[in-house]
Amino acid sequence: MNTATILLIILSLVIAGGLSFYQYFYKNKNYNKVNILLALLRFLSVFSILLLLINPIISRKTYETSKTPLPIVVDNSQSISELKQENISKELSQKLSENSQLKDKYDVQLFSFDTDFYSDKPIDYEGKQSNIHKVAQNLKQLYRNQNFPIVLLSDGNQTIGNDYVYSFPQNNQVYPLVLGDTTNFLDVKINQLNVNKYAFLKNKFPVEVFLQYNGNKSINTTFSIQQGNNTIHKQTVSFSANKKSQEITVLLNADRVGVHTYKAIISTSEAEKNKYNNVKNFAVEIIDERSEIALISAINHPDLGAIKRAIESNVQRKVTLLKPQQIKTLQDYNVLILYQPNAEFKSILEQNKNLQLNTFVITGLSTDYSVLNQYQDQLAFRMSGQQEDFTAEFNLQFNSFALDNIGFEQFPPLENSFGNIDIKGNVNTLLQSQIRNIKTENPLLAFAENGMKRNAYLFGENIWKWRVESHLKTKSFEQFDVFMDKIIQFLASNASKKSLIVTHESFYNSGENIEISAQYFNKNYEFEENAQLTIQLKNKKTNVTKTYDFLKGNGEYKVNFEDLEAGNYSFTVKENNSKASYSGNFEVLDFEIEKQSVNPDVSRLTQLATNTKGKIFYPTQVDKLIAELLKKESFPAIQKEIVKKSPLIDLIWLLILLAITLTTEWFVRKYNGML
Repeated sequence: MNTATILLIILSLVIAGGLSFYQYFYKNKNYNKVNILLALLRFLSVFSILLLLINPIISRKTYETSKTPLPIVVDNSQSISELKQENISKELSQKLSENSQLKDKYDVQLFSFDTDFYSDKPIDYEGKQSNIHKVAQNLKQLYRNQNFPIVLLSDGNQTIGNDYVYSFPQNNQVYPLVLGDTTNFLDVKINQLNVNKYAFLKNKFPVEVFLQYNGNKSINTTFSIQQGNNTIHKQTVSFSANKKSQEITVLLNADRVGVHTYKAIISTSEAEKNKYNNVKNFAVEIIDERSEIALISAINHPDLGAIKRAIESNVQRKVTLLKPQQIKTLQDYNVLILYQPNAEFKSILEQNKNLQLNTFVITGLSTDYSVLNQYQDQLAFRMSGQQEDFTAEFNLQFNSFALDNIGFEQFPPLENSFGNIDIKGNVNTLLQSQIRNIKTENPLLAFAENGMKRNAYLFGENIWKWRVESHLKTKSFEQFDVFMDKIIQFLASNASKKSLIVTHESFYNSGENIEISAQYFNKNYEFEENAQLTIQLKNKKTNVTKTYDFLKGNGEYKVNFEDLEAGNYSFTVKENNSKASYSGNFEVLDFEIEKQSVNPDVSRLTQLATNTKGKIFYPTQVDKLIAELLKKESFPAIQKEIVKKSPLIDLIWLLILLAITLTTEWFVRKYNGML
């Protein structure tokens, strides 16, 4: 308490004493027990009231020592057990985390990681992949704006995530503790295999293989590709101390429709420590369909190139760019894209009256809307000559097909003529148009269906800017290209609407997360929010069947499978109320990426330690690591002064005391006839 508060308390004592004396003894000199009791009660009451008004605060100073964090991060992936390092890892992590000297100097905390970062998960070395980059991200979030050392127990073989060498801040010194035998064993392996998921019937598809050799002497190996029991490709590949990698490209025949699995194998007569990485399975789906798309325009515009590249990112699509007068017949095409149609398009529109090909109409400042009014009856256009910029608003109720919002609201505006667009037919709007964030009644992107005929309409030019903007945000054209592919997929299919739509791949790699999504629509083809979807999954080899429930997501239902063993699976998805069902198949390929390495990646761990001004250690040097951490003076403990202020007297008890004294005084005066 400060001096002023103390003086006020003393003054309160004087005032309370003075008032009590004046009330009971100033004129009445009778010092009997009753008066003394009443004076005491009055003194306590007045003094309590004055204390409530003053509310004296006392300050207490305490000191707290804040230690520097020392996260000890343990690699929990399968590669540690494959390298026979799990026992060593447990011993080292226990020795570090329980060292009393380290605990005195640091705030020691034990973490683990595989695909994710964990603070309390038991370490079992069963993680399917390792992501050291995620360690850096999470430690940044846990210890913001702090300088601290990090002990990383790992083999350094990262399988997913960004390059961890540059992920850790330079002010956080990383001390890698290398797990694994650094002896250089002879090893040949298939480092990477690239192949398209789809190929077309009667064509050849390329398989690109990167082979790697670890050794110092010259050897000959045999590389082959098998399908079932048949070897369909075989060749000799040589390696030496100066030639440790080879790239091979093989063309295989796509002669039968369906999903086909293959096995790439590299073998040698030399003894190898790890032969699991000599084999890599892959699969290709052979399809007998290719969409031929005519992109017709009478003008030159950047949109044409952007549309063509986006659509042809799917190898099942082929886009031919044509002028209206170049087309003799439309029978060679599955879908027509009419870019800003005008009077020159009349012959094409006349032909399509009979063929009834699905069309994608894109309008702009050069569009003749009278031609569109003449040759279709789903929309009526009343447009002016005024130019306007239109931005997009995503319609969450759109249900013609599944599509995520890829940030349409943030895309640049499209240019089109100002006017009214009246919907007359069965039209479903995906994007509503806005003018400077003011909603209009007009669609920006809409889809129409009439029986088996399907049309799409985009009202605005400069969609090339959308593709560029998407790339700027995501560093990839993929999101925009998938958006365009969904439009073409909708137009290329004439199938009637289904109430249950299931999306899945034909094959997956073992160890990866397998996700199957589904959508269920009611009789009005509106997304059903309360559907009860289940999936029955059957392993074709073991005949083991399990049933799972779908979980509702944003506009779809999802189910995830983890740790499915390699093999063929069949499944049936059912909606329990309507009994709608869908059946399908997929294959899980035998491939575990954590079993590919025979040595720790010492070079990258060394580079990480150098970048962060740390130091690399090996299991036999754990005592040196502890000594290194203990002698570090750049991570001192910080003593903080904590000042806690609290009332001298609890106000509640003071109020209770005041109530008791006033009540007692009143009863005593009443009893003695002094009222």
